[in-house]
Amino acid sequence: MANMVEGRITDDPIAKLSRSGEFNRPDSTFRGQILKSEVTSGRYHLYVSYACPWAHRTLITRNLKKLEKVISVSVSDAYMGEKGWTFSDPKDPRYLAVLYVSSSKSYTGKISVPVLWDSKTKTILNNESSEIIRILNSSFSELEASSIDLYPEELRARIDEINAKVYDSVNNGVYKTGFAASQSAYEMSFDSLFKALSDLEEDLSKNQFLAGEFFTEADIRLFTTLVRFDPVYYGHFKCNFKRIEDYPHLQNYLKSIYQIPEIKSTCHFDHIKEHYYQSHKWINPTGIVPKGPLLDLDSAHDRGPVKFKMMAH
Repeated sequence: MANMVEGRITDDPIAKLSRSGEFNRPDSTFRGQILKSEVTSGRYHLYVSYACPWAHRTLITRNLKKLEKVISVSVSDAYMGEKGWTFSDPKDPRYLAVLYVSSSKSYTGKISVPVLWDSKTKTILNNESSEIIRILNSSFSELEASSIDLYPEELRARIDEINAKVYDSVNNGVYKTGFAASQSAYEMSFDSLFKALSDLEEDLSKNQFLAGEFFTEADIRLFTTLVRFDPVYYGHFKCNFKRIEDYPHLQNYLKSIYQIPEIKSTCHFDHIKEHYYQSHKWINPTGIVPKGPLLDLDSAHDRGPVKFKMMAH
């Protein structure tokens, strides 16, 4: 099986550019769900990278839901070469592509993290981060130690609306800016990104969290981009109009979330910077990883204690 992926070049952003130089992210392929009857401790496994903001969502959700003993995790190497995501631990496949090919012999799509793996059926259950975090939020109620609800029913319409806006202009917006291959494509995504950040700054001047007073999945999805912004996206992706540190409400919001112990433990800045600056040779040919910036995420903030909605029983 490994020989099938030895020469496979995976997840190449250059191949996803339109004629006008715009970056187009392809949809995820594996979109399975978990039935209550299929929930057992140890059956499911996450393959992630500490660098990837999409995978980071799933690590945060797993921690907040206290699923560490229920769902195991494998973490990729920081550097991603032309063969895609790799793993150094001998218990893992050398290349993530092996799992994709073993799940679908004719698979030709993107090779991406996160992957939620079903060890019973030996196949990828799901590789769409937005769906995986909802699976982790709702499918393990019989096993989990935490009853917090990151997608409460009464807030779902609001959360969905926020997610759509944040995804297009911010989560994916930094990539559309960083991977743009024309000046016009770059400037269009750049302007959209900073318009969205300005709007979020205004919203967070009135609300503690994106959907109101309670922390939800919408905050997880924004956080994983914000926490990478100053150390990576500002310089490496040329998103250099302002830092998050220059937005008072966004910066304090970022600090309030970072300081949640279950979230702070998932943030690995050395891994993040090494991945982006060394893996994207078409952006940073020398592979030099900057020593800075000095991040100030542990200092006091003005956001108050974090509140969660709890699941109804």
